[in-house]
Amino acid sequence: MTISRELEEHEPAAQPTPVPDPRWSPELVRATRTLLETFIGTAPPVRIVLWDGSALGPDTPTQVVVRSPEAMHRALFRPGELGFARAFVAGDLDVEGDIFAALELRDHLSALPHRPTAATAPALLTLLRELGARPPAPPPEEARLHGRRHSRHRDAAAISHHYDVSNAFYRLILGPTMTYSCGVWESPASGLDAAQTAKHELVCRKLGLRPGERLLDVGCGWGSMLIHAARHHGVHGVGVTISVEQAAEARRRIAEAGLTDAIEIRLQDYREIPDGPFDAISSVGMVEHVGRAMLPTYFASLYGLLRPGGRLLNHGISSPGDPAGAYRYQPHLGPIPLPKGRDFLRRYVFPDGELHEIGLMTSLTQAAGFEVRHVENLREHYGLTLRAWVRALEENWDTAVAQVGAGRARVWRLYMAGSALSFEGGQTQIHQTLAVRPDAGRSGQPLRPRYDSPAPLPTQPTTG
Repeated sequence: MTISRELEEHEPAAQPTPVPDPRWSPELVRATRTLLETFIGTAPPVRIVLWDGSALGPDTPTQVVVRSPEAMHRALFRPGELGFARAFVAGDLDVEGDIFAALELRDHLSALPHRPTAATAPALLTLLRELGARPPAPPPEEARLHGRRHSRHRDAAAISHHYDVSNAFYRLILGPTMTYSCGVWESPASGLDAAQTAKHELVCRKLGLRPGERLLDVGCGWGSMLIHAARHHGVHGVGVTISVEQAAEARRRIAEAGLTDAIEIRLQDYREIPDGPFDAISSVGMVEHVGRAMLPTYFASLYGLLRPGGRLLNHGISSPGDPAGAYRYQPHLGPIPLPKGRDFLRRYVFPDGELHEIGLMTSLTQAAGFEVRHVENLREHYGLTLRAWVRALEENWDTAVAQVGAGRARVWRLYMAGSALSFEGGQTQIHQTLAVRPDAGRSGQPLRPRYDSPAPLPTQPTTG
């Protein structure tokens, strides 16, 4: 059974069909319909049902349900992606059925005018008269950060917004591996746990880990990479994170695995690590939080923490090449955030998150003194990973809502489904970059390295 078929069979419980609400007049229904047709067109790819039961579009298994005219109210004040995303998070807009099919509406939004025309003025006036001329307050799940961008205090707040949600909630989505990054899939049928184990092993093989070596894992999450490396390659690991919840859960999992003598977890910024050198450094899913203006500091810090001949594996989401140069790194402009059109991700998911083009990251890696040896794009693998996470969330919807609330569960459903489509369509990429700190010109790399191996996972006794 394919993932998409499984998704259709494991949707959140369907809500009742909308019924007329005496709070809102028939004129408001007509006005909302007129404005929807302006925003989305008269032939949307999925059926759109209004709160009174009226509908537009084809009769499709998936329906977008406008539960309240506040959905259009939000869209008017923030046309495009953000307005409709706020409506979805607030529950004014809902999806019954396959959220991937519903997200086809994004293409219609980008192809149509985002602002009402003069012909829709009566509908606009009706909506503003009944709902108010002031913009609705954003849902409380929207991030509100303060202070200098990418200062240590603000970075900690940004990380807390996303990661200090609920370890139990993440366990529902991620499964027993508790790995919140792209898996490596032998095939779509591999399964999420196998894909994450394969990713950990691929990182270890690229780093060439040997028993007794010191491994630094920057942005260690819940400790999964270090547990794998210590258990199967016999390393001594240090993991750093600035998420309080992650650090606590990582320590618990490491103790449960019997690896407390081999792994240390620190609540620490990557700029504060005092005790290099390390034999190898892994950074998996962390560079997206660094910020373009801080990339030189990031790579210089990791270079200084690595012994000569040591290896760095940097695994991070990236943006495709930008022919227009709008997002090319320009030091005099300061930090450049997620590309335009990703307001939802910036405000609800990864505040202050910044994606970097792989050429930029390669250049800055080498500018710090590293020699880049291997680059691999895994974007199709992230599409499969995200679809598996969406399926897990939908299968456990009621539990997820009980743990983090309906609004935050909606954020995760929307962001993960939209991100899966973005990776599948090539609008977003993810790269693993292997770099070496040269030792008097020696890289320590084999002439033709082979990172994939059909052999069983090694098991090494930890030392110390």
